[in-house]
Amino acid sequence: MLKIALPNKGRLAEDTRDLFNDAGLDVRVQSERALTASLGGEFQALFVRSQDIPEFVADGAADAGVTGLDLVRESGRALDTLLDLEFGQCRLVVAARDESGIRSLADLNGTARVATSFPRLAQEFFAGAGKHVEIVPVSGSAEIAPHLGIADVVVDLTSTGSTLRVNGLVEIATVLTSTAQLIAARGAAAAAAGAARRPLGDLVAALTSVLRARGQRYVMANVPRPALAGVRRVLPGLNGPTVVDILDGGAMVAVHAVVAADAIYRTIADLKALGAEGILVTRIERLMP
Repeated sequence: MLKIALPNKGRLAEDTRDLFNDAGLDVRVQSERALTASLGGEFQALFVRSQDIPEFVADGAADAGVTGLDLVRESGRALDTLLDLEFGQCRLVVAARDESGIRSLADLNGTARVATSFPRLAQEFFAGAGKHVEIVPVSGSAEIAPHLGIADVVVDLTSTGSTLRVNGLVEIATVLTSTAQLIAARGAAAAAAGAARRPLGDLVAALTSVLRARGQRYVMANVPRPALAGVRRVLPGLNGPTVVDILDGGAMVAVHAVVAADAIYRTIADLKALGAEGILVTRIERLMP
């Protein structure tokens, strides 16, 4: 049984559980405070802090884990990303007080003091920019540091930038963009194809099928046979629409295709213009190539 380290709280934990549940790996816990849970017959979940997951995976306490790219990079451990899970998007940015007049890295003179809970990433970023800085490690609420005079700028996470603006800070640079990642120890991606590690490869395939299905819709409609040339343009699908004869349908045939969700409105209008009837649109739970 492979052990998967999952976030124990917060929005990242909620989104992770939703993804695993959609993939058919229901998180079965005996109580809300449980430290472990079953994920079916092949996996066991370990609930730990997001920032500890890179260490658990790198040290072999867990075979894989889900956490943010920012925390993976900050850990400095030898890890492979098996899959970008496409949620939990945020940015690690450099920000300064609005009234400081600092609007770019070029405005930082001398040895700038940087308050952050990401000292490794901050040091690497400023070194790459040719800036000498003094890192001021903080465990949280870095936004207050410039106002207290203990730092010139902060390096902190933001999703929309609203928290920075509320605290009188302005972004001057982006260190990295982060999303949730499925990670494993270095070399595990290649080993996943082996018999002993096959469940890990199956896990990647299952989660990928759910991510691929999101933002897609399955469209079915009855259309006049003479309109099929037009239908192919309207419903390109993954490999073109599937066309099925209708019992006693006469001149009508059924067409099925996968369509991007943001194109559904126009797709339905175009199908109606071709004489389509009985149009049905459904969500897709999983989509395998």
